[in-house]
Amino acid sequence: MTKINQERLVEHFIELVKIDSESGNEKAMAETLAEQLGQMGFEVTKLPVPEHITNGFNIYGKLAGSQEGSIVFSSHMDTVTPGNGIEPVIEDGIIRSKGDTILGGDDKSGIAAVMEAVRTIQENGEAHKTIEVAFTVYEELGLEGAKHFDMSKIESQQAIVLDSGGPIGTIITTAPGQQSLKITIKGKPAHAGLAPETGINALTVASDAISQMNLSRIDEETTANIGVVRGGQATNIVMPELYIEAEARSLNDDKLAKQVEHMVSTFEAAAEKHGAGIEIESTRSYNAYQIADSDLHVVAIKAAFEANGVEPVTKPTGGGSDANIFNEKGLKTVNLSTGMAKVHTTEEFIAIADLIAISEFVRTYLTR
Repeated sequence: MTKINQERLVEHFIELVKIDSESGNEKAMAETLAEQLGQMGFEVTKLPVPEHITNGFNIYGKLAGSQEGSIVFSSHMDTVTPGNGIEPVIEDGIIRSKGDTILGGDDKSGIAAVMEAVRTIQENGEAHKTIEVAFTVYEELGLEGAKHFDMSKIESQQAIVLDSGGPIGTIITTAPGQQSLKITIKGKPAHAGLAPETGINALTVASDAISQMNLSRIDEETTANIGVVRGGQATNIVMPELYIEAEARSLNDDKLAKQVEHMVSTFEAAAEKHGAGIEIESTRSYNAYQIADSDLHVVAIKAAFEANGVEPVTKPTGGGSDANIFNEKGLKTVNLSTGMAKVHTTEEFIAIADLIAISEFVRTYLTR
């Protein structure tokens, strides 16, 4: 039995990270993967996503197995910025970028691991479960690929997303829901030197509200943040309008609703107090999910890690992923670490040993 082919795995990973695929520009990446999966014997379907989101498409692939059972492996094809012209560097068993871009291990490490595991299984002629792959676009900017994924293609009852960090063996069984807030405060312009008292400063309204708002870490399950503020035209004009983007997250839906209500009502009260207008757009980005350690899906994943001598650990996360969307759509999904580290920064890296270990996990899970 040959083991995971390190050279081929690393070569494929590097080939993938060199393909520019920032969110919205996944076409080249998707075409490459659709072709490669086809060559491996997968039945491949290119699933359209609305053109205003991306020039690419979601990929569904199926490889029938002779063993009982079936699983979806999912990873996303897009990267954050700066993700163009990535030049990977390998030193001391670590793959990183040259330092002026991200690496793109988030989430091309997941794709490379699944494909290498399947190649090894095929080389060995090993019996395996039926494998379905769901590779998505535009995950980084709102999980849009997963939201538009045609779930009627999927036959399995459960899925594994390979899109988290931490030690190999990390199983994310709990993730938060997120609410997105877009707030426009409408004050009243006036000349700041001649008649400031006749104006209503939108920033004054916002600062009044924010000073009374519970933000940052609310409790061990809940967070809230104001991340975007835009407004103002000149120092001699009382600021007439201010635009704010904020979010709240919680592992608990009731706590999330309570935090959002607190933020909305605090903004509204401040606007009323100062006589300003206010518009608040509140939308659910994704819902929380929670899967018990005793769930058979989690038990089977743990057993595959243990068979490889890896200690599995279930834990919650503060981040959202395609797993949130798939769970919401009725496909039981957990998110596993590929060993990716310092993601979304130019210091991003991944250890070759971790890439091999997660590929070994996929192989073991599919063949035991």
